[in-house]
Amino acid sequence: MRFISVCLLLVALCSPSEAQVLPYAKEVIQTLSSEAFKGRGYVESGDSLAAEYIKNEFRRFGLTSYQEDYFQHFRMSANTFPEPIHLSIDGESLTPGEDFLVFPGSPSISGIFESIPIYQDDLFNNETLTQKVASSPRSVLVMDVVDNDSLSEQEQQRVFQIEQFLRRSPNNPARANIILTDEKMSWFGATVPDFRPSFIVIKDSVRNPFGMVEVELKSVLNSAHLTQNVVGYVEGSNPDSTIIIMAHYDHFGKMGQALFPGANDNASGVAMLLSLARHFSENKPPYNIAFLAFGGEELGLLGAKYFTENPLFDLSEVKFTLNFDIAGTGDDGIQVVNGSVYREQFDELVSLNESLNLLPEVRIRGSACNSDHCLFDQLGIPGFYIYTLGGIRAYHDIYDRFETLPLTEFEDYFTLMVKFIEGL
Repeated sequence: MRFISVCLLLVALCSPSEAQVLPYAKEVIQTLSSEAFKGRGYVESGDSLAAEYIKNEFRRFGLTSYQEDYFQHFRMSANTFPEPIHLSIDGESLTPGEDFLVFPGSPSISGIFESIPIYQDDLFNNETLTQKVASSPRSVLVMDVVDNDSLSEQEQQRVFQIEQFLRRSPNNPARANIILTDEKMSWFGATVPDFRPSFIVIKDSVRNPFGMVEVELKSVLNSAHLTQNVVGYVEGSNPDSTIIIMAHYDHFGKMGQALFPGANDNASGVAMLLSLARHFSENKPPYNIAFLAFGGEELGLLGAKYFTENPLFDLSEVKFTLNFDIAGTGDDGIQVVNGSVYREQFDELVSLNESLNLLPEVRIRGSACNSDHCLFDQLGIPGFYIYTLGGIRAYHDIYDRFETLPLTEFEDYFTLMVKFIEGL
Protein backbone atom coordinates (compact mmCIF):
# COMPACT_ATOMS: atom_id res chain seq x y z
CA MET A 1 0.00 0.00 0.00
CA ARG A 2 2.86 2.38 0.88
CA PHE A 3 4.51 1.66 -2.51
CA ILE A 4 1.27 2.49 -4.32
CA SER A 5 0.94 5.74 -2.36
CA VAL A 6 4.47 6.82 -3.29
CA CYS A 7 3.79 6.07 -6.96
CA LEU A 8 0.58 8.09 -6.87
CA LEU A 9 2.45 10.97 -5.25
CA LEU A 10 5.12 10.95 -7.96
CA VAL A 11 2.45 11.01 -10.65
CA ALA A 12 0.70 13.88 -8.92
CA LEU A 13 3.92 15.90 -8.83
CA CYS A 14 4.31 15.62 -12.60
CA SER A 15 2.61 18.27 -14.69
CA PRO A 16 0.18 16.98 -17.36
CA SER A 17 2.70 17.84 -20.08
CA GLU A 18 5.50 15.85 -18.39
CA ALA A 19 3.26 12.83 -17.89
CA GLN A 20 2.14 12.81 -21.52
CA VAL A 21 5.31 13.77 -23.41
CA LEU A 22 5.59 10.72 -25.66
CA PRO A 23 1.88 10.31 -26.48
CA TYR A 24 1.66 13.96 -27.47
CA ALA A 25 4.85 13.78 -29.56
CA LYS A 26 3.50 10.73 -31.37
CA GLU A 27 0.24 12.54 -32.05
CA VAL A 28 2.06 15.52 -33.56
CA ILE A 29 4.38 13.43 -35.72
CA GLN A 30 1.64 11.11 -36.94
CA THR A 31 -0.52 14.08 -37.87
CA LEU A 32 2.13 16.14 -39.65
CA SER A 33 3.52 13.16 -41.59
CA SER A 34 0.12 11.85 -42.65
CA GLU A 35 -1.11 11.88 -46.25
CA ALA A 36 -3.55 14.65 -45.32
CA PHE A 37 -0.63 17.07 -44.93
CA LYS A 38 0.76 16.33 -48.42
CA GLY A 39 4.34 16.04 -47.20
CA ARG A 40 4.30 19.68 -45.96
CA GLY A 41 5.67 20.90 -49.27
CA TYR A 42 4.51 23.17 -52.05
CA VAL A 43 2.01 20.91 -53.81
CA GLU A 44 -1.63 20.98 -52.69
CA SER A 45 -0.83 23.59 -49.99
CA GLY A 46 0.99 21.11 -47.75
CA ASP A 47 3.04 23.87 -46.14
CA SER A 48 -0.06 25.92 -45.29
CA LEU A 49 -1.82 22.91 -43.77
CA ALA A 50 1.14 22.29 -41.47
CA ALA A 51 1.45 25.96 -40.52
CA GLU A 52 -2.25 26.11 -39.64
CA TYR A 53 -1.89 23.05 -37.40
CA ILE A 54 1.07 24.57 -35.53
CA LYS A 55 -0.74 27.89 -35.20
CA ASN A 56 -3.74 26.17 -33.62
CA GLU A 57 -1.46 24.39 -31.13
CA PHE A 58 0.18 27.70 -30.21
CA ARG A 59 -3.26 29.19 -29.64
CA ARG A 60 -4.40 26.16 -27.62
CA PHE A 61 -1.39 26.52 -25.30
CA GLY A 62 -2.04 30.23 -24.86
CA LEU A 63 1.15 31.46 -26.52
CA THR A 64 1.22 35.16 -27.27
CA SER A 65 1.51 36.18 -30.91
CA TYR A 66 3.89 38.90 -32.00
CA GLN A 67 1.43 39.51 -34.82
CA GLU A 68 -2.31 38.98 -35.03
CA ASP A 69 -2.40 35.37 -36.24
CA TYR A 70 1.09 33.96 -35.36
CA PHE A 71 2.02 34.00 -39.06
CA GLN A 72 4.93 35.83 -40.65
CA HIS A 73 4.30 35.56 -44.38
CA PHE A 74 6.98 35.68 -47.05
CA ARG A 75 7.33 34.71 -50.69
CA MET A 76 9.73 32.21 -52.20
CA SER A 77 10.31 30.18 -55.34
CA ALA A 78 9.74 26.42 -55.56
CA ASN A 79 9.95 24.01 -58.49
CA THR A 80 7.19 21.41 -58.13
CA PHE A 81 5.85 18.25 -59.76
CA PRO A 82 2.10 18.30 -59.09
CA GLU A 83 0.96 15.59 -61.53
CA PRO A 84 1.65 11.83 -61.75
CA ILE A 85 5.07 11.02 -63.23
CA HIS A 86 5.68 8.22 -65.72
CA LEU A 87 9.13 6.82 -66.50
CA SER A 88 9.64 3.52 -68.28
CA ILE A 89 12.75 1.84 -69.66
CA ASP A 90 12.20 -0.53 -72.58
CA GLY A 91 8.54 -0.83 -71.67
CA GLU A 92 9.09 -1.50 -67.94
CA SER A 93 7.47 1.16 -65.76
CA LEU A 94 9.43 2.42 -62.76
CA THR A 95 7.95 3.57 -59.46
CA PRO A 96 8.74 7.15 -58.39
CA GLY A 97 10.40 7.36 -55.01
CA GLU A 98 11.29 3.65 -55.03
CA ASP A 99 13.04 3.13 -58.38
CA PHE A 100 13.86 6.70 -59.31
CA LEU A 101 13.87 10.35 -58.29
CA VAL A 102 13.49 13.43 -60.44
CA PHE A 103 16.23 15.97 -59.92
CA PRO A 104 14.34 18.84 -58.25
CA GLY A 105 15.16 21.53 -60.81
CA SER A 106 13.90 19.48 -63.75
CA PRO A 107 11.60 21.15 -66.30
CA SER A 108 8.74 19.34 -68.05
CA ILE A 109 9.28 16.66 -70.69
CA SER A 110 7.07 14.25 -72.61
CA GLY A 111 7.95 11.64 -75.23
CA ILE A 112 9.85 8.49 -76.19
CA PHE A 113 13.61 8.77 -76.71
CA GLU A 114 16.61 6.61 -77.55
CA SER A 115 19.29 6.39 -74.91
CA ILE A 116 23.04 6.96 -75.21
CA PRO A 117 25.13 5.32 -72.48
CA ILE A 118 28.07 7.03 -70.82
CA TYR A 119 30.23 4.48 -69.01
CA GLN A 120 32.87 5.17 -66.38
CA ASP A 121 35.73 4.87 -68.87
CA ASP A 122 33.99 7.43 -71.12
CA LEU A 123 34.19 10.03 -68.37
CA PHE A 124 37.97 10.08 -68.64
CA ASN A 125 38.17 10.03 -72.44
CA ASN A 126 37.46 13.55 -73.71
CA GLU A 127 37.02 12.48 -77.34
CA THR A 128 34.50 9.74 -76.60
CA LEU A 129 32.59 11.85 -74.10
CA THR A 130 32.41 14.80 -76.49
CA GLN A 131 31.13 12.57 -79.32
CA LYS A 132 28.39 11.03 -77.19
CA VAL A 133 27.19 14.38 -75.87
CA ALA A 134 27.25 15.90 -79.36
CA SER A 135 25.11 13.06 -80.75
CA SER A 136 22.35 13.45 -78.13
CA PRO A 137 19.99 16.27 -79.30
CA ARG A 138 17.06 13.86 -79.65
CA SER A 139 18.20 11.34 -77.01
CA VAL A 140 18.59 10.70 -73.30
CA LEU A 141 22.12 10.48 -71.94
CA VAL A 142 22.54 7.66 -69.41
CA MET A 143 25.48 7.96 -67.01
CA ASP A 144 26.22 4.48 -65.68
CA VAL A 145 27.11 3.73 -62.05
CA VAL A 146 30.43 5.24 -61.03
CA ASP A 147 32.49 3.40 -58.42
CA ASN A 148 33.78 6.38 -56.44
CA ASP A 149 35.80 4.15 -54.12
CA SER A 150 38.05 3.19 -57.04
CA LEU A 151 38.67 6.82 -58.06
CA SER A 152 41.18 9.35 -56.84
CA GLU A 153 39.96 12.62 -55.33
CA GLN A 154 40.80 14.39 -58.60
CA GLU A 155 38.85 11.81 -60.62
CA GLN A 156 35.85 12.12 -58.30
CA GLN A 157 35.90 15.87 -58.82
CA ARG A 158 35.88 15.36 -62.60
CA VAL A 159 32.89 13.00 -62.35
CA PHE A 160 31.05 15.59 -60.26
CA GLN A 161 31.79 18.34 -62.77
CA ILE A 162 30.54 16.19 -65.66
CA GLU A 163 27.33 15.42 -63.80
CA GLN A 164 26.80 19.13 -63.16
CA PHE A 165 27.44 19.85 -66.85
CA LEU A 166 24.91 17.24 -67.95
CA ARG A 167 22.25 18.58 -65.62
CA ARG A 168 22.80 22.32 -65.73
CA SER A 169 24.77 23.46 -68.76
CA PRO A 170 22.94 24.98 -71.76
CA ASN A 171 25.68 23.42 -73.91
CA ASN A 172 24.42 19.89 -73.29
CA PRO A 173 22.04 19.22 -76.23
CA ALA A 174 20.43 16.07 -74.74
CA ARG A 175 16.68 16.02 -74.12
CA ALA A 176 17.22 14.55 -70.66
CA ASN A 177 19.74 12.76 -68.44
CA ILE A 178 19.55 9.59 -66.40
CA ILE A 179 22.14 8.87 -63.73
CA LEU A 180 22.24 5.26 -62.54
CA THR A 181 23.17 4.55 -58.94
CA ASP A 182 23.49 1.64 -56.54
CA GLU A 183 23.42 3.87 -53.46
CA LYS A 184 20.58 5.19 -51.30
CA MET A 185 18.62 7.93 -53.06
CA SER A 186 17.89 11.21 -51.25
CA TRP A 187 15.67 13.96 -52.64
CA PHE A 188 16.10 17.70 -52.29
CA GLY A 189 14.26 20.83 -53.36
CA ALA A 190 14.98 23.52 -55.94
CA THR A 191 14.04 27.16 -56.33
CA VAL A 192 15.23 27.57 -59.94
CA PRO A 193 14.85 25.28 -62.96
CA ASP A 194 17.64 23.38 -64.68
CA PHE A 195 18.05 23.53 -68.45
CA ARG A 196 16.82 19.95 -68.92
CA PRO A 197 15.16 17.21 -66.89
CA SER A 198 17.32 14.66 -65.10
CA PHE A 199 16.54 11.48 -63.22
CA ILE A 200 18.46 9.31 -60.79
CA VAL A 201 17.56 5.63 -61.18
CA ILE A 202 18.40 2.59 -59.04
CA LYS A 203 20.47 0.41 -61.36
CA ASP A 204 18.96 -2.86 -60.11
CA SER A 205 15.52 -1.66 -61.24
CA VAL A 206 16.48 -1.66 -64.96
CA ARG A 207 18.21 -3.87 -67.49
CA ASN A 208 21.55 -2.65 -68.74
CA PRO A 209 22.22 -1.71 -71.43
CA PHE A 210 18.78 -0.35 -72.25
CA GLY A 211 17.37 1.34 -75.31
CA MET A 212 14.12 3.34 -75.26
CA VAL A 213 13.07 5.76 -72.55
CA GLU A 214 9.46 6.89 -72.23
CA VAL A 215 8.76 9.79 -69.90
CA GLU A 216 5.90 12.05 -68.87
CA LEU A 217 6.88 14.79 -66.43
CA LYS A 218 5.00 18.00 -65.62
CA SER A 219 6.99 20.65 -63.80
CA VAL A 220 5.53 23.87 -62.37
CA LEU A 221 7.75 26.68 -61.09
CA ASN A 222 5.98 28.65 -58.37
CA SER A 223 8.17 31.73 -58.54
CA ALA A 224 6.28 33.76 -55.89
CA HIS A 225 4.80 31.13 -53.60
CA LEU A 226 3.31 32.64 -50.43
CA THR A 227 4.33 30.69 -47.34
CA GLN A 228 4.93 31.52 -43.69
CA ASN A 229 6.82 31.17 -40.46
CA VAL A 230 4.75 30.47 -37.34
CA VAL A 231 5.87 32.48 -34.31
CA GLY A 232 4.64 32.79 -30.72
CA TYR A 233 6.10 33.27 -27.26
CA VAL A 234 5.70 32.57 -23.56
CA GLU A 235 6.55 35.42 -21.18
CA GLY A 236 9.18 34.56 -18.59
CA SER A 237 10.00 35.81 -15.12
CA ASN A 238 12.78 37.96 -16.60
CA PRO A 239 11.28 39.40 -19.80
CA ASP A 240 14.42 41.39 -20.65
CA SER A 241 16.01 38.30 -22.23
CA THR A 242 14.70 35.80 -24.74
CA ILE A 243 15.48 32.18 -25.53
CA ILE A 244 14.59 30.99 -29.01
CA ILE A 245 13.31 27.46 -29.67
CA MET A 246 13.20 26.73 -33.40
CA ALA A 247 12.38 23.89 -35.79
CA HIS A 248 11.48 23.84 -39.45
CA TYR A 249 8.10 22.35 -40.34
CA ASP A 250 8.43 22.12 -44.12
CA HIS A 251 9.44 19.03 -46.07
CA PHE A 252 9.55 18.00 -49.74
CA GLY A 253 5.88 17.31 -50.21
CA LYS A 254 5.01 15.30 -53.29
CA MET A 255 6.99 14.30 -56.38
CA GLY A 256 4.14 13.34 -58.66
CA GLN A 257 2.38 10.42 -56.97
CA ALA A 258 5.27 9.86 -54.51
CA LEU A 259 4.74 11.28 -51.01
CA PHE A 260 7.64 12.29 -48.76
CA PRO A 261 6.16 12.11 -45.22
CA GLY A 262 9.11 13.64 -43.34
CA ALA A 263 8.36 12.04 -39.97
CA ASN A 264 11.89 12.38 -38.60
CA ASP A 265 12.79 15.34 -40.81
CA ASN A 266 11.25 17.30 -39.31
CA ALA A 267 7.87 16.47 -37.84
CA SER A 268 9.89 15.13 -34.89
CA GLY A 269 11.64 18.47 -34.37
CA VAL A 270 8.27 20.24 -34.47
CA ALA A 271 7.02 17.73 -31.89
CA MET A 272 9.89 18.74 -29.61
CA LEU A 273 9.17 22.44 -30.17
CA LEU A 274 5.45 21.99 -29.44
CA SER A 275 6.15 19.77 -26.42
CA LEU A 276 8.37 22.48 -24.97
CA ALA A 277 5.79 25.16 -25.83
CA ARG A 278 3.14 23.21 -23.95
CA HIS A 279 5.44 22.63 -20.95
CA PHE A 280 6.55 26.23 -20.56
CA SER A 281 3.05 27.56 -21.11
CA GLU A 282 2.20 25.63 -17.91
CA ASN A 283 5.49 26.29 -16.08
CA LYS A 284 6.74 29.88 -16.18
CA PRO A 285 10.22 29.94 -17.75
CA PRO A 286 13.18 32.02 -16.51
CA TYR A 287 13.15 34.18 -19.65
CA ASN A 288 10.81 34.89 -22.52
CA ILE A 289 10.79 31.89 -24.83
CA ALA A 290 10.05 32.52 -28.50
CA PHE A 291 8.91 29.51 -30.51
CA LEU A 292 9.80 29.76 -34.19
CA ALA A 293 8.47 27.18 -36.67
CA PHE A 294 10.17 27.96 -39.95
CA GLY A 295 9.03 27.36 -43.51
CA GLY A 296 11.35 27.07 -46.49
CA GLU A 297 14.24 25.38 -44.68
CA GLU A 298 14.58 22.55 -47.18
CA LEU A 299 14.87 25.05 -50.04
CA GLY A 300 17.75 27.00 -48.52
CA LEU A 301 16.93 28.18 -44.96
CA LEU A 302 14.54 30.71 -46.49
CA GLY A 303 12.19 31.13 -43.54
CA ALA A 304 15.02 31.72 -41.10
CA LYS A 305 16.64 34.12 -43.53
CA TYR A 306 13.44 36.13 -43.82
CA PHE A 307 12.95 36.17 -40.06
CA THR A 308 16.47 37.35 -39.24
CA GLU A 309 16.13 40.10 -41.85
CA ASN A 310 12.66 41.02 -40.55
CA PRO A 311 12.68 40.09 -36.85
CA LEU A 312 9.49 40.33 -34.82
CA PHE A 313 11.41 41.18 -31.63
CA ASP A 314 14.77 42.63 -30.68
CA LEU A 315 17.38 39.98 -31.51
CA SER A 316 19.93 41.75 -29.32
CA GLU A 317 17.92 40.45 -26.33
CA VAL A 318 18.36 36.80 -27.34
CA LYS A 319 20.31 34.90 -24.70
CA PHE A 320 20.49 31.51 -26.47
CA THR A 321 18.88 29.54 -29.29
CA LEU A 322 18.05 25.85 -29.67
CA ASN A 323 17.34 24.40 -33.11
CA PHE A 324 15.68 20.96 -33.20
CA ASP A 325 15.90 18.89 -36.37
CA ILE A 326 15.62 15.09 -36.63
CA ALA A 327 14.57 14.41 -33.06
CA GLY A 328 13.01 10.98 -33.60
CA THR A 329 15.73 8.45 -32.74
CA GLY A 330 18.46 8.81 -30.09
CA ASP A 331 19.72 5.22 -29.87
CA ASP A 332 23.25 6.66 -29.93
CA GLY A 333 22.44 9.94 -28.19
CA ILE A 334 22.50 13.44 -29.65
CA GLN A 335 24.94 15.57 -31.67
CA VAL A 336 25.39 19.19 -30.63
CA VAL A 337 26.46 21.54 -33.42
CA ASN A 338 28.26 24.59 -31.97
CA GLY A 339 29.16 22.54 -28.90
CA SER A 340 32.83 23.42 -29.28
CA VAL A 341 31.94 27.06 -29.98
CA TYR A 342 29.92 27.51 -26.78
CA ARG A 343 31.85 25.13 -24.58
CA GLU A 344 30.54 26.39 -21.23
CA GLN A 345 26.92 25.66 -22.24
CA PHE A 346 27.93 22.34 -23.80
CA ASP A 347 29.70 21.21 -20.65
CA GLU A 348 26.61 22.12 -18.64
CA LEU A 349 24.47 20.05 -21.01
CA VAL A 350 26.80 17.06 -20.62
CA SER A 351 26.82 17.46 -16.83
CA LEU A 352 23.02 17.53 -16.69
CA ASN A 353 22.77 14.46 -18.88
CA GLU A 354 25.21 12.50 -16.74
CA SER A 355 23.66 13.53 -13.43
CA LEU A 356 20.14 12.67 -14.60
CA ASN A 357 21.28 9.53 -16.49
CA LEU A 358 19.23 10.37 -19.60
CA LEU A 359 20.77 9.97 -23.07
CA PRO A 360 23.46 7.44 -24.09
CA GLU A 361 25.81 10.21 -25.20
CA VAL A 362 26.01 13.95 -25.88
CA ARG A 363 28.51 14.40 -28.71
CA ILE A 364 30.30 17.61 -29.49
CA ARG A 365 30.62 19.17 -32.93
CA GLY A 366 31.86 22.48 -34.26
CA SER A 367 29.92 25.04 -36.27
CA ALA A 368 28.02 23.95 -39.38
CA CYS A 369 25.73 25.95 -41.64
CA ASN A 370 23.30 23.08 -42.21
CA SER A 371 20.01 24.26 -40.74
CA ASP A 372 18.11 27.37 -39.62
CA HIS A 373 20.44 28.15 -36.70
CA CYS A 374 23.06 29.23 -39.25
CA LEU A 375 21.31 32.55 -39.88
CA PHE A 376 21.46 33.32 -36.16
CA ASP A 377 25.08 32.19 -35.96
CA GLN A 378 25.92 34.74 -38.63
CA LEU A 379 24.51 37.48 -36.40
CA GLY A 380 26.67 36.35 -33.49
CA ILE A 381 23.70 34.98 -31.50
CA PRO A 382 24.80 31.97 -29.43
CA GLY A 383 23.00 28.65 -29.69
CA PHE A 384 23.00 24.93 -30.44
CA TYR A 385 21.67 22.88 -33.31
CA ILE A 386 20.86 19.42 -31.94
CA TYR A 387 19.86 16.22 -33.73
CA THR A 388 19.50 12.62 -32.60
CA LEU A 389 21.82 9.79 -33.62
CA GLY A 390 21.34 6.12 -34.49
CA GLY A 391 18.23 4.21 -35.43
CA ILE A 392 16.63 4.34 -38.86
CA ARG A 393 18.47 5.44 -42.02
CA ALA A 394 15.40 6.95 -43.70
CA TYR A 395 16.22 10.52 -44.73
CA HIS A 396 14.91 12.70 -47.55
CA ASP A 397 13.04 9.72 -48.98
CA ILE A 398 9.59 8.13 -49.02
CA TYR A 399 10.52 5.81 -46.14
CA ASP A 400 10.74 8.53 -43.46
CA ARG A 401 7.40 7.48 -41.95
CA PHE A 402 5.77 7.68 -38.55
CA GLU A 403 5.23 3.92 -38.46
CA THR A 404 8.97 3.17 -38.45
CA LEU A 405 10.17 6.09 -36.32
CA PRO A 406 11.40 4.63 -33.02
CA LEU A 407 11.37 7.78 -30.81
CA THR A 408 13.79 5.81 -28.65
CA GLU A 409 14.92 8.65 -26.40
CA PHE A 410 12.33 11.37 -26.97
CA GLU A 411 11.15 11.58 -23.35
CA ASP A 412 14.68 11.73 -21.93
CA TYR A 413 15.67 14.22 -24.63
CA PHE A 414 12.71 16.41 -23.68
CA THR A 415 13.62 16.22 -19.97
CA LEU A 416 17.22 17.18 -20.70
CA MET A 417 16.13 20.20 -22.75
CA VAL A 418 13.72 21.40 -20.06
CA LYS A 419 16.44 21.24 -17.40
CA PHE A 420 18.98 22.90 -19.70
CA ILE A 421 16.61 25.77 -20.57
CA GLU A 422 15.72 26.30 -16.90
CA GLY A 423 19.42 26.65 -16.09
CA LEU A 424 20.36 29.11 -18.83
